[in-house]
Amino acid sequence: MRASLIQIAVDEDESVESRRSRMAALVREQAGAADLVVLPELWTTGAFAYEKFADEAESLDGPTAEAMAKAASDAGVWLHAGSIPERVPSDDARAEGGSAEGGSALYNTSLVFSPSGELVASYRKIHRFGFDKGEAVLMAAGEDLVTVRLPETTVGIATCYDLRFPELFRGLVDAGAETLVVSAGWPERRRAHWTLLAQARAVENQAFVLACGTAGTHAGVPQAGHSIVVDPWGEVLAEAGAGEEILTVELDPAKAAETREQFPALKDRVLGLRPPRR
Repeated sequence: MRASLIQIAVDEDESVESRRSRMAALVREQAGAADLVVLPELWTTGAFAYEKFADEAESLDGPTAEAMAKAASDAGVWLHAGSIPERVPSDDARAEGGSAEGGSALYNTSLVFSPSGELVASYRKIHRFGFDKGEAVLMAAGEDLVTVRLPETTVGIATCYDLRFPELFRGLVDAGAETLVVSAGWPERRRAHWTLLAQARAVENQAFVLACGTAGTHAGVPQAGHSIVVDPWGEVLAEAGAGEEILTVELDPAKAAETREQFPALKDRVLGLRPPRR
């Protein structure tokens, strides 16, 4: 299986419409080069451009979803299209257990398209970043773990700050994930954590980790870049630099099962598998 991670910069001088068209073109260029393409978090607005979330929010059949569905179909690839600020009408949000202010709720939502352009999965980010400000107060929290079955592997979906919460990834592995895909807008000042945590999630779950971030500086926050692919033994298969880059790597999906068989640490799990004694 070949995977391409598209590490794009979010330039405030470039319109969302222009960046959407540019990203669609980059996805189309992966035709024949990749089976799975992964995009970063909130690449339409910028993960730290909080003041733009409400204005740029859209539905799951909005312009970004439409453009990415067409690009996936044209390229014939599975496409994790990164995430968008999703707007949900207040009645729908309350029915789904979310909060709603001003007539609607916002979620940080990842979209996955099949090679035919069908939206096969969406994941609303569970762990919101900001410590009682920014995304943490502007976005509602998702609740559901999401996996997607590809012909070669089962993919578990996570977004940026989720990377710091290993229990989420354990849940994805319990749901059958062998490959963990993380889209992010990770800041440069914590780049060491990005690399460390990507490798840790791979090692402890004996799974591939495909972590795709943004480049450049947006909303005044320099981005880490350095998208990374890690194998189930924790070896870095490929790593991007700081600028715009397409990182393509060939994976052997069977290596997840082989690693788990050769070093069956997951079978020795105890905590979290049964309720504690009272």
